[in-house]
Order: sequence, then C-alpha cells, then structure tokens
Amino acid sequence: MGGYSRVTCRWTYLNAFDLGTLPAVRATDHEEPSPVPVHAKNASGAEQQKFVYDFSEGNKDLKDLLGGKGANLAEMTNLGLPVPPGFTITTEACKVYLESGSEPAPLRDEVSTHLAALEERMGKKLGQADDPLLVSVRSGAKFSMPGMMDTVLNIGLSDESVHGLAAQAGDERFAWDSYRRLIQMFGKTVLGVDGDLFEEALEEAKKVRGAATDVDLCADDLRQLVEQFKGIVAKQTGRDFPQDPREQMDLAVRAVFDSWNGDRAKLYRRQERIPHDLGTAVNVCSMVFGNLGPDSGTGVAFTRDPASGQQGVYGDYLQNAQGEDVVAGIRNTVPLAELEKLDKASYDQLMQIMETLETHYKDLCDIEFTIERGKLWMLQTRVGKRTAAAAFRIATQLVDQGLIDEAEALQRVNGAQLAQLMFPRFDVDAKAEQIGWGIAASPGAAVGKAVFDSYTAIKWSRSGEKVILIRRETNPDDLDGMIAAEGILTSRGGKTSHAAVVARGMGKTCVCGAEELEVDTKRRRMTAPGGLVIEEGDVVSIDGSSGKVYKGEVPVVPSPVVEYFEGRMHAGAEDADELVKAVHRIMAYADRVRRLRVRANADNAEDASRARRFGAQGIGLCRTEHMFLGERREMVERLILADTKEERDKALQGLLPLQKGDFVELFESMDGLPVTVRLLDPPLHEFLPDITELSVRVALAESRRDANENDLRLLQAVHRLHEQNPMLGLRGVRLGLVIPGLFTMQVRAIAEAAAERKNANGDPRAEIMIPLVGTVQELEIVREEAEQVIAEVEREYGVELKLSLGTMIELPRAALTAAQIAESADFFSFGTNDLTQTVWGFSRDDVEASFFTAYLEKGIFGVSPFETIDKDGVGSLVRDAAAAGRATRPDLKLGVCGEHGGDPESVHFFHEAGLDYVSCSPFRIPVARLEAGRAAARGTR
Repeated sequence: MGGYSRVTCRWTYLNAFDLGTLPAVRATDHEEPSPVPVHAKNASGAEQQKFVYDFSEGNKDLKDLLGGKGANLAEMTNLGLPVPPGFTITTEACKVYLESGSEPAPLRDEVSTHLAALEERMGKKLGQADDPLLVSVRSGAKFSMPGMMDTVLNIGLSDESVHGLAAQAGDERFAWDSYRRLIQMFGKTVLGVDGDLFEEALEEAKKVRGAATDVDLCADDLRQLVEQFKGIVAKQTGRDFPQDPREQMDLAVRAVFDSWNGDRAKLYRRQERIPHDLGTAVNVCSMVFGNLGPDSGTGVAFTRDPASGQQGVYGDYLQNAQGEDVVAGIRNTVPLAELEKLDKASYDQLMQIMETLETHYKDLCDIEFTIERGKLWMLQTRVGKRTAAAAFRIATQLVDQGLIDEAEALQRVNGAQLAQLMFPRFDVDAKAEQIGWGIAASPGAAVGKAVFDSYTAIKWSRSGEKVILIRRETNPDDLDGMIAAEGILTSRGGKTSHAAVVARGMGKTCVCGAEELEVDTKRRRMTAPGGLVIEEGDVVSIDGSSGKVYKGEVPVVPSPVVEYFEGRMHAGAEDADELVKAVHRIMAYADRVRRLRVRANADNAEDASRARRFGAQGIGLCRTEHMFLGERREMVERLILADTKEERDKALQGLLPLQKGDFVELFESMDGLPVTVRLLDPPLHEFLPDITELSVRVALAESRRDANENDLRLLQAVHRLHEQNPMLGLRGVRLGLVIPGLFTMQVRAIAEAAAERKNANGDPRAEIMIPLVGTVQELEIVREEAEQVIAEVEREYGVELKLSLGTMIELPRAALTAAQIAESADFFSFGTNDLTQTVWGFSRDDVEASFFTAYLEKGIFGVSPFETIDKDGVGSLVRDAAAAGRATRPDLKLGVCGEHGGDPESVHFFHEAGLDYVSCSPFRIPVARLEAGRAAARGTR
C-alpha cells in the first residue's frame, strides 16, 4: 500500500496526445514475460493500441500489461468470485505518459467508453447527485512496490452527491465519513497536501467530542471536518477541492503515473533490483463500503501464516471501516477468526474463496476484502510476501500437497532467505528486561539504538550505528528509514499493517501493535508500562518471532539452521525443528540437480573444517599472505632486507617449514577434495612498516644518537619499494619474478606437504594458483620453475603428486588473452574482486567512502558491482575468457574465487557461463549450493 505526495497540482483534464512508438515490454529476472495482447480495432477498423481493459478481459498472465493488481482482479473475475466491476489502465499508457509528459491520445476516449459501460452495469453515473456511482483509483505495478501512490477511495463524492449517498444508504454519518476520507486521501496523495494537517484536524475533532476513535464521531462532527478539510485544501493549493467527479478520477490516474518516479518508489526498485522501465497500471474499481455500520467491515487475509508458513486462519478484520484503515494501522484490528462470530456466512464464504485461490495460484495468497452489509466482496489477491522461514515451510508443504514439484519448490526460495535463517536468535534463557509485547510480524533478532524518524535512522546508520526505528505506525514516507534500520517497532497495526508487510518483504525484523508502549515521536521517546522511558539513543532489542520488546541488548544464540549445517542437528530426528526439515529437503534437492560445485575461501584448517561441514567440495582460494602474519612478518622483513643470496636463502629456509605445516593441516582437513593454493599475491609493502611511522622512529633515534642499524636498513628498503599505487605495482606473479626463490619456496612447501600426506595414506589434491598474470610468458616462467621443484620433491619422497598449475584471471588483459594463457594453465580461477577494480578503475576499499553512494542514489548503479557481478562489463570478460580458454584446452577447469561466488544473482551467471565451480566464504556456502541448484532447476520448470 504505497503512497506518494505530489509537489505541484495539475487541475486539467487528461490531455490528448499523439501515440508514439512504444518500447517492448521486457521480462525481468523475477519471472517469465507474460503474453501481451495490446491491440484492438478502432471505429474505422484500423488496428490501434489498446490502453484500457475491463476486469473480465484480462487474466493473471498479463502482469506486464495490467500490473499485478489488475491481472489478479481479472483472474478472480474469471473465476466467478465476487469482485466489484471495474477496469484497468495499462502499463503501456503509463510508459507513454512518462516518456512524453502526456497521456496517449486514445486514452481519454477509452476511459470514457469503459466508464460508460461500468455506469450502465451499475445503473448509476459517476458522482450522480441523487445516487452516485463512486470508484476507487489504485496503483498496480507488475511487482508490489511500497512507495507507489496510496489508494484513493470514494471518488465521485461532492458537496451535492454526498446528500444523495446519505439518502440511498439511509445513513448520513456514513456519507459524511466517506466524503471526509475522499478529501483527506485525495488531498494528500494527489494534490500533495501535508497529510499531518488532516490528521491534526481529525485528532482535534475527536478530542472535542471525547471520542477514542474516528468511529465515535457523529454525522455533524464529520460534516464540520469536511469543511475544515476543504479549507486545508484551498489554503495549501490555492483553489477549491474539485467538485467534478471526472476531474477527480482523471487527476488521480495521472497521480498514479507520476508516482512511478517518486523517490520512494525508485529507492525500493533499486533495493529490489526491479527494472525502472516497467511502468504502473491503474485500477478503477466501483466502490463497496465497509464503513456502513457493524454489519460491514474490511480485512486482509492470508491463506497461510506469512510469518511462519503454518496453515490456519490468519489475517485482520476491522468493523465499520474502509480498507486503508487496516493497512495503515490507525485502529487496531481483531484477528480474522473473530469474523466467524461477527458474520458466519461471510466468514464461511471467505474460507471457501481462500481455498479456491490458493489451489488456483498454487501458493500462499494475500487477500483484501470488504463486507458491505453482509455481502462479501474481493478487492485484491496476490501471491503473498512471506518471511524466509515461511518460504521454506510453504514450499515443502505445497510439494506434499501435490500442488507443485520439487523443481518449482526450489524456485520458491532463494539464497537471501536462507542467509536470513542463518542469523543468530535471541537467547531465551538470557536475563533481559521485557518492556512490551506486540504482534510478531517479521521474525528475527534485532538490536539497536532507538530512533523515532527516518532521517535519524539514515543518519545514524550511515555513521555505523545499528538502529531500531520506532513509530506509532509507518507509512510510505518511512521507507528509507526502514531500509536503514535493523528492525521496526510500532505501537499500532497488525500483521497486515504497512510496517509488517514491508518489513517481511525486505527481510527486516518487525514487531507491530505493541499497544502498551506509548510512542511520542515529537519528544523522541517511548514510555513503557510502569513509567519506564526509552529515550532516543537508548538500546532496545526486538524479537520478531515472539513479539517481545526488551530494554538493552539481549544476547543471541546460533540459529538451528546453522547448527544443522554444522552437523549438530539431524534433520531426520523426531525432535528436529520443522524449519530445519524443510531446509534439509530443499537443500538435498538443490545438491542433486546442481552442476556447479561449491568450494570455500579458507586459509587455515579451522575454516576449512567448518566449510566442509557446510558442504564445501574443496577450497577454491587459500590466500597464503594470511599465513605471514604475527611473528612471521619479521621473517618476511628479513627476506626483504637480504643483501646476499645466502641471507635470502636463510630467510626462505626459515619460512619453508612453517608454510609446509600450514599446508599439511589444510590438506588433512580437506582430504580427498581439491585445495587451490594461491601463491603470495598482495603488494610487498603490506609486510613492511608504515613509511611515516618508521621515518619518525629513525629520526627520533638519530636525534638521541641511538640509531638502530636494522631500522635504518628497513627504512632504506621501504623507500626503495615504496609505490604511489601499490595495488597496480609489485605484487602477484611480479613478486615471484623479482624476488628469487619466493614462489619456489611456496611451491616446495605445498609439494612436500602433499607428499607427506600421501605417504600417510592421505589423498591430497593440491592446485597451485599463480596470481595476477597478465601475459602467458609470466606464467610459463613460473610454471617451469614450479615443475622442477615438484619433480625434485617427488623423487625425494618417492611419490607421484599430480599437482595442477593454473592462474588467477584478475586483469582485463589476462581475460582478453585467455586463449594464449590457457596453453600453460591447467585451470583458470576468476578473481572477480580485482577484475572488477581493474575493469571499472576504482578501488573496492575507497569507493564507498567517496562517490559510490551518490552513484547508487542517482541510479547509475542499481547495486554495487562488488556485491553482484557486472554482467555487461566484468561478466562479459569472464564469459569470453572461459570460452577462449576452453577452445584452447577443452579440459580446462574453470572457477571463480571472488566473493561474487556467494552472491545469489552472480551464481546464476556463473552457471550460465559454464564455469565448473564457485568459491566463497564458509558462511555463504549453503547459499551458493542453493542458488546453484536453483540455476540448474530453472530450465526444468
């Protein structure tokens, strides 16, 4: 339920505009393209673009054209469900408007034709004085998007028709309540009036009447509110609230189009990687009223619990209310099950419809409905957003019910959800001061400093603080703050409120409807029962699984899913968590079908062992530079300071047994699996003291006439090796060529460790990787030296090692000359971190602190190329280099060892590019396994 405030007011009718060439409707990564019948015959028989569809003309497969809301309204209509009549203006009309600034020429006439048909069907005209037809106008993009324009209800009411509505309904209070709602919604979402002005007037009216809620206001109170609201509109916009019903509808339609490019909508699309060129549809629907008294109401229902996935009756209902009251959380709702006591006939019908929809869509459905004096109407359905835990449970449940197969179940979950399930949980046995209890709206354990507005949430999070956004209720204006926060806490609303729905969609922890907590956003504080005050900046903890709110930081414990992956919990055990069982089933299927193997980036036996427990099929990157820390750093310094061959050899001999010991432990922990060891890669200066600190130390010593000879020699070496841009200097293969014996020492350590393990009946499978190669000649020289060392070790130990030698493709030139390099390589491992740096020409370490945030905000990047691989640039090099390398050497092994190997979207790319494996940090291994399975199963659906 998004919202959008317009800055300027447009009081003109929809303008006619010549229709230009429309862009093709494009498919997205989210789902397959839908068929788009967008042509019709005009009066003269010529073919023209069709911009408006009656609900009876569409279906659920036309989401590209009709948007998700319109396509599903059409599908429910075709299923014979009680849907109020209406029509949908297509996304194609929106695209023309966004490109040209005006609506397509035929649109006004098409809308008029469909409106006339609607009026004939309903037996009344829009805004008719004695018996007005009223409509709602709702945005409806292909994907549900917080940040789009809020629904505007009751369009067609005016100073004249409000009396006709009162007479027809026999309820004057209802009519004036509907009119004040129209002015409030229209004023805020279409005309850009500050919504707080209306809220303040409403609160003052309740205060004067002594009313607890707006339902307690009488007809006279509401009539006075209407006059106040009209005065607010006139003062803020410079003219009166529009009385022409068609003008109301046309302005609302245009506001929906404009909201596609609202700041919040663009922010959400960037975060969710939704294309910016899809446009939004507009749904015009005849009104049904839930605010006609106690036998009327509105609600939101789920066919299963979107938080846990459990089957049952889930949702919220609110008597004597219109739909926006539920999702806004203005009044607290009652559980959907209470509807059975209030209106059993409508409840039974709703349960039957929910079963019909879930079976038809073969998924969890999210439903909005209204009851008008005992008559049930369906206003919306869609495949519902759910938590990560619910996604895994529901996928396996649907398989068991025979609604979907395992391949489809694999597509119903993703790596991001699996990563959420691996986050720690609060320790239930920990001593913590509980200060409140609300509705568990979106699971997780979130700890942070209390903030009471989005601006502060963004500001503090950018400075490194973790925050909990606390509000009475959230609305679309809070979207950027919700993104920045660790979790969201509201004192109003239920599981279907704005805060809950958006939080679940983003995977954020959320507790809603904590009524006992008094939130004062102006004074930036929250008061708990007993008078305990939480000021802004105080730490709070919220548990989205239980709904509990705590003062201070609550300790966390490992997730049961992590315990399962580490082998501490067996999915087949009787007492195993149901979630663990669901994860186990889906992971088992992913492992059966995936082609990509998954390795780990690990530098020591401990990480390697954990990676193996997580399902790693080897090590794709062992960074030997991580083995030169601590005391060994001094040994490297001695190597650098060596003036003679004897001194250098002595330093290398000191390092050799240490390196060998590291590799013995590593090969033992990964026995029988491949281990790719990268020879020393980083710039040599990283092993030397900081030049400024060392210069100061030497200068101070000289001033005291206490110079240290070693420091003097070290300073000379640092000056000699100092580089302005060391990341593009003496590093990688260049070190092995410039410092004699360095790489051969490492190769000998690897070979001797492998030989020792083999003689101990182990099965070492070492792969030696030469980094930063830019030309085949570099690789040939190092390979020749390495082969000589390996042969010597084989003779000394009396074993055959079969070590493979390959290279890391991390420079554009290496990718472009891959065919030549493959002549001397047994394998390629794409170092996508450095490849991204060198392709783009910016530093991974510095970019976020400089211009990268601005690039994201301006839409130049939808996502960081260090997070998800740049398919068009870096990805193109990877794809071409892989093909060229295989053309030279068909048995060339191909892998990737940058952290892109654990990114879900990147894993799919590497699958399509034909790589053999991906490698990532141990914690990301389950994610990579799952996504590799999803990539393989995608073609079997």
